[in-house]
Amino acid sequence: MVILFVLIALLVLTVVVAANRYLWRRLVRDTTSGPGPARRAGAAAIAGGWVLAVGALVAERSGAPFWLQRTLAWPGFLWLALSVYLLLAVLAGEAVRPLLRRFLERRARDRTPAAGTPVPQPQSVPAGARSPEQPQQPEEPVSETPAPSRRLFVSRVVGGAAAAAAVGTVGYGTYGVLRGPRVKRVTVPLAKLPRAAHGYRIAVVSDIHLGPVLGRGFAQKVVDTINATQPDLIAVVGDLVDGSVKDLGPAAAPLAQLKARHGSFFVTGNHEYFSGAEQWVEEVRRLGLNPLENARTELPWFDLAGVNDLAGESEGQGPDFTRALGDRDTKRACVLLAHQPVQIHDAVEHGVDLQLSGHTHGGQLWPGNFVAAAANPTLAGLERYGDTQLYVSRGAGAWGPPTRVGAPSDITVIQLASPQA
Repeated sequence: MVILFVLIALLVLTVVVAANRYLWRRLVRDTTSGPGPARRAGAAAIAGGWVLAVGALVAERSGAPFWLQRTLAWPGFLWLALSVYLLLAVLAGEAVRPLLRRFLERRARDRTPAAGTPVPQPQSVPAGARSPEQPQQPEEPVSETPAPSRRLFVSRVVGGAAAAAAVGTVGYGTYGVLRGPRVKRVTVPLAKLPRAAHGYRIAVVSDIHLGPVLGRGFAQKVVDTINATQPDLIAVVGDLVDGSVKDLGPAAAPLAQLKARHGSFFVTGNHEYFSGAEQWVEEVRRLGLNPLENARTELPWFDLAGVNDLAGESEGQGPDFTRALGDRDTKRACVLLAHQPVQIHDAVEHGVDLQLSGHTHGGQLWPGNFVAAAANPTLAGLERYGDTQLYVSRGAGAWGPPTRVGAPSDITVIQLASPQA
C-alpha cells in the first residue's frame, strides 16, 4: 500500500512538473526574445505560485495557526484554479497557433509583388525641381530595431489571449462564489405525502465550507438567503466547515439566526471529520440546529432522518441506516439527509422516499464535473432510483479555490407535492 501511494505521488508530481514546464515554455520562453530577467521572473512566478498552493493545502490539513492559513489560502488556492485554466487555454491555443501563422504568411505573400510584375520607376526630375505628381514628403527616421519575428509575434498573441482568458474565467468564477449562492426551486412529488403537507418547503444547503477563505460575512449571506425563502424546514447536509471550532466558531455564529417553522437540522459531511466532528456537532446544537446522528424525528406529515457521513467510519461514527430507519412506520413518507449521493443505495433498501445530499459541488471547476460524475451516481439535480428520489445540491460555497466554473452555487428550496392535492 505504501509503495502504491509513493508511485501515485511520483506520477502526480511528474505530471505537475511537466505541465508547468510546458506553461513556462509557451507563456514565458516563447514570448520573450532571449534569456534575461523576463524569463527568470516568469519561472519565479510559476514556482512561487505552487509553493503558495502547496503551503495552503498543508497549512489547512495540519492545523497550522489560523493567521497563517488565511495568509496562504487566497493566493495559493487562486493559483490552483488559475494554473488549471492557463493550461487549458494554452492547449486550446495550439489549435489557433498554426492558423494564425498561415494567415500571416498569406498576408505577407499578398503584399510581395509577384515575379514579372512591372515595378513603377521614379521619374527623372531636374535637381531642385519638384515633381507635380510626386509631392515632396518628409523623410521618416529608419528604425534600427528589427520587428519581432513572425513566430515570436504568434507566440505573444496566443500567450496573451490564453492568459487573459484564464484570468477572466477565474475572476468571474470567484466573483460568483463571493457574491453568494442563488436560490433554486424544485418541486418533488411524494406518493405517501398527505394532502395537508402539499407545498411544504425544505431549504437545502450543503458544502458551505467556512474556512480561511470563506468566513463570517459569507455565512451571513447564506443565512440571509435562506431566511428570505421563508422555509418550513432547513436542512444543512454536511461540509459546513474546514477547520476547528476554535478558529471558525465566530464565522459560524450567524447560523444561530436561521429561522424555519419546524427548525433547522444538520448532518455531518466528510470535511467535518477532518475538522473535529464531535465538537462541531455540539457547536451547531448550541447555535440552535438539530444534529441528526443516525437518528430520526417524526414531523407532523413525514419522517425526517439523517445519517452520518461515510468518512465517520474511520472514527467508529459511520452511517447506521438501521438505527435511523429500522423501526419506522413505512406508511409515512420519509425524507433522509445524507451528505454523499452514493448513500442512495442504502436509502433505497430502507424505503426512503427522498434523499437530500450535496458533496459533489457539481464538479466546481469545469472539466472537474466529468470526474465528479464518474464518482457519484448523481452529479446535481433530481433523479429517481426505483421508488426513491435523490436530490443533489451543488452547494453554497467552495473548497480549495473560492471559484466555480460551470457549476454555480445554490441553495435549493424543495417544495413537496402530494398526489392527493
